[in-house]
Amino acid sequence: MALTLDITTPEARDRLRPTAALEKKSLIGLSREEMAEALAEIGVPERQTRMRVRQLWHWLYVRGVSDFSQMFNISKELRAKLDEHFTVARPEIVEEQISQDGTRKWLLRFPARGAGRPVDVETVYIPEEGRGTLCISSQVGCTLTCTFCHTGTQKLVRNLTPGEILDQLLIARDRLGDFPDADTPDGAIVPAEGRKVTNIVMMGMGEPLYNFENVKQALLIASDGEGLSLSKRRITLSTSGVVPEIYRTGEEIGVMLAISLHAVRDDLRNVLVPINKKYPLEKLMQACRDYPGLSNARRITFEYVMLKGVNDSMEDARALVQMLKGIPAKINLIPFNPWPGTDYECSDWEQIEKFADYVNRAGYASPIRTPRGRDILAACGQLKSASERMKKAERMKLEEAAVAGEG
Repeated sequence: MALTLDITTPEARDRLRPTAALEKKSLIGLSREEMAEALAEIGVPERQTRMRVRQLWHWLYVRGVSDFSQMFNISKELRAKLDEHFTVARPEIVEEQISQDGTRKWLLRFPARGAGRPVDVETVYIPEEGRGTLCISSQVGCTLTCTFCHTGTQKLVRNLTPGEILDQLLIARDRLGDFPDADTPDGAIVPAEGRKVTNIVMMGMGEPLYNFENVKQALLIASDGEGLSLSKRRITLSTSGVVPEIYRTGEEIGVMLAISLHAVRDDLRNVLVPINKKYPLEKLMQACRDYPGLSNARRITFEYVMLKGVNDSMEDARALVQMLKGIPAKINLIPFNPWPGTDYECSDWEQIEKFADYVNRAGYASPIRTPRGRDILAACGQLKSASERMKKAERMKLEEAAVAGEG
């Protein structure tokens, strides 16, 4: 006899979805208050929650532990209960690539969480003399369709959670041996100097300010002095120009700001960075001028990809200097990194240097970013995963098949 299941309502699907019931809640990315609430839900006495949160915070973010069994100052009984209800495990590393120049790229797999199937995200580590920068993604795919950017060709699948954003940093520190050794005494003050990951940039897949709350929570944890302890001056958030959230970024997160600029005229920027149609250059520049704490020591970085015959003329250079007048700024000139199917070309090197010289003489630092990781498609504008959001009908079929298989 055939069995028919009605899963046309979200409630019915939630009741019948076996994987959802089995998926443990991750403690990574929870605020202290949320972690205390989670502990209370499994019966940890209220008088103990503050101490237990402090212990967990240390193991997760100072020592980099990914298994409750390694948390030796917590009783075996509580460790077993934590393991029964929660997880602190790392996501799956689908692929790890190492460029000829030492750049590393990880393809990480996270749960579907409404996307229909598990999703993949790319994270890039760029070693340089005296520093190591981790480029972190905030979304699976992107909504902005910037025409020069490979990520923009991948439709938005879903936002990443605070834990998934932090997982990228934890994975990098794992793979680079950047957490303290196992025999480091509990409670020891671990120096920040000598770390391989010294800086993080929210410049990976997605527009961070279209996932504001999750990005905010992740960055506040990353900069927490009792955990990962990254200085806010070593965290840079890059946006294509979501003007209202730029104000919130300065007020509520307080990290360094980068603007994905790429054009000095509204008509051209409307093509290269389509969000400009909603927030044109005049509004964007005002938000930059109003950003809290601006000074020569806390400058805004303006990213400018060099596209041959498009935005690289000396007239563009002069207009750029005029537009940024009065804003403490640095201009990162980015040689265009080609990707399969693009119609753009990188500006000639001689033209990039002429452009940079003019901007420098006008009083703005304008380093030419050395392309890194091009051979593994890890350079600026090249990140993309194969994840796609399944259509509703396809997701329902998958869930129905899973339920039938479970039965």
